[in-house]
Amino acid sequence: MKVVYSEDYKQVYSTDPASAAGRIEAIEIALRGKVTFLEPAPASEEDILKVHTPHHIRDVEREGVYDIAALAAGGAIMAAQTGLIEPCFAVIRPPGHHASAGSAWGFCYFNNMSIALEKLHREGKIKKAFVLDFDLHFGDGNVNILGGKGYVTILNPAGANRNEYLKSVEAKLAQTDADMIAVSAGFDNHEQDWGGLLQTEDYKFMGALVREAARRNSGGCFGILEGGYNHAVLGKNVLAFIQGMET
Repeated sequence: MKVVYSEDYKQVYSTDPASAAGRIEAIEIALRGKVTFLEPAPASEEDILKVHTPHHIRDVEREGVYDIAALAAGGAIMAAQTGLIEPCFAVIRPPGHHASAGSAWGFCYFNNMSIALEKLHREGKIKKAFVLDFDLHFGDGNVNILGGKGYVTILNPAGANRNEYLKSVEAKLAQTDADMIAVSAGFDNHEQDWGGLLQTEDYKFMGALVREAARRNSGGCFGILEGGYNHAVLGKNVLAFIQGMET
């Protein structure tokens, strides 16, 4: 499978856990030899401005993280464009699902998912999108930017246990007629990460559901990295999700 990745994502650009040394390397090691890596280009300021305010962009520049944040957004765009033809995943950072039009928090700067989907929709390449955000934390930025768009449906799954959680994902994906299934893939709800809920096999299961929905709707699918902070299990969880999308 095609995976968007750049050595530049290894940069330690801040002190937050998403930028921690070794995090991206753990994923790269797990995927090496099993996928085909694609090198992304930064998102243009024009594409970023379709989602974010000029003031917010200036704030990101002042923090000194504009270049890496634009590269993450560009990686999401490449994954989305590739996903029109075949499943694709982007191993990017910084993450983005807590970034709103004029503000950001939670280790995020630009909303990578929104920038990618808005570009595809603006160019007439998709009619409807379904966003599955299985990060431990609610993707408020995705909802704030995309929730009011008539072409996007967003699912932030919840459940008292694994089975309930996975059944909610399965049910919603079975109902959608979206021609693009997009995933904000945060792996911090794993049993050995902050959330303590999901098992590695669950990511493979969700990946397969995503691919099944895309096939049924004669559409595409892609995923982009959000959270996931236990380096010891992050790589195998990302690989499991990718393997599910390949089925």
